[in-house]
Amino acid sequence: MSEIPAVSREWHLVARPQGWPVATDFALREVPLSAQPGPGRILVRNLHMSVDPYMRGRMNDVKSYIPPFRLDAPMDGGAVGEVVASAAEGFEVGDHVLHGLGWREYAELDAKHAVKVDASLAPLSAYLGVLGMPGMTAYAGLFEVASFKEGDAVFVSGAAGAVGSLVGQFAKIKGASRVIGSAGSDEKVTTLTEKYGFDAAFNYKNGPVGEQLKEAAPEGIDVYFDNVGGDHLEAAISSLNVHGRATLCGAIAQYNATEPTPGPRNLALVIGKRLRLQGILVGDHAGLQQQFVQDVSGWLRSGELTYDETVIEGVENAADAFLGLLRGDNTGKMIVSFTG
Repeated sequence: MSEIPAVSREWHLVARPQGWPVATDFALREVPLSAQPGPGRILVRNLHMSVDPYMRGRMNDVKSYIPPFRLDAPMDGGAVGEVVASAAEGFEVGDHVLHGLGWREYAELDAKHAVKVDASLAPLSAYLGVLGMPGMTAYAGLFEVASFKEGDAVFVSGAAGAVGSLVGQFAKIKGASRVIGSAGSDEKVTTLTEKYGFDAAFNYKNGPVGEQLKEAAPEGIDVYFDNVGGDHLEAAISSLNVHGRATLCGAIAQYNATEPTPGPRNLALVIGKRLRLQGILVGDHAGLQQQFVQDVSGWLRSGELTYDETVIEGVENAADAFLGLLRGDNTGKMIVSFTG
C-alpha cells in the first residue's frame, strides 16, 4: 500500500471548446488531499479511468440528459481503483471499486456511489469497457432497443470503437445472418473482419458511405447501430429493409460541429419502410444488468468474444487521450492508466 500523498492531481475544464477541443481547454491542477474520508465515505487511488465520446457534449453549457462540466472544477467519468482509506461499512482498504470520479489521481466519495469489483474475474480495466458501460450499451442497444433476432443483417458504424466492436460480435454470437462495420482506417477494417469476425467492413474515408454499404449488404440490413450519425445514418436508412430498426447511440460526426448539421435527406423512407429509429441511454436499461454480466462473462470465458483496449499511461496524458479518442486513434476502449 502506497503512502497517501498530501496533494492529488485532477483535470479541470477551463474553457468551453468552440468546435474541436484543444489542449488549452484543460488544466491539470494540484489540490489538497485528506487521508481521512468522512463518515460513510471512502478514499480511492484511481488505477484506470475512462474517456468517452459523450464527455464532449458535457463540455458545452447546454441542458441535456446529464449536467455539463463546470468550469474550473474537476471533470468526472468512469474510473476503477483501490480503496486506500475507508470510513464506510462494507469497504476495506485494498478493495477494488468502480465509481464515477475519474479525471483525478485520488477520489473521495460516498461509498454508496461505488461498486466493488473482482480483479480475479477480469482485468480491472475491463470494468470500464467490455464489462462496464460500453458493454452494457452494446448489449441493451442491440437486444432490447433494436429488438435483434436471429437471422438479422446488422450494420454498425464506428465499429472498431468500444461499443461498436462489441455490438458486431454480440450479433454474430446470437446468429446474425450478416454483420457489416464501418471504420476510419484500413487497419481497423482488417481488425473488424479478421479479429472480431465481421462478415464485411469498409473504410468510410474511401468513398461514399451509401455506396460502400450497398456493396457490403446487397440484400439490405435489418438492424443499424449508429455511433456516428450524419452520412452513416442516411446510408443506413436507404439500406434498411421493411420494418428495420435503428439504435441511435451516438453522433460523433457532429460533436465538434460549430454550425447546425443537416439531418438525413431521406427520412421520407422511414414511412414506407415502417422503420423504427430509437435513441438509447444506457441508464434506462439497468434491469438487464444481471443478464448482461452473465452472458458477456460467459462469452469471454468461452473465447467467443474478444475485446481491445488502447491504453495511455499517466494521469498527465488524460486530456491527450480524450483528444485522441475524438480523432479515432483508439481501437476498442480508450483507457488512461495511472502509474506509480
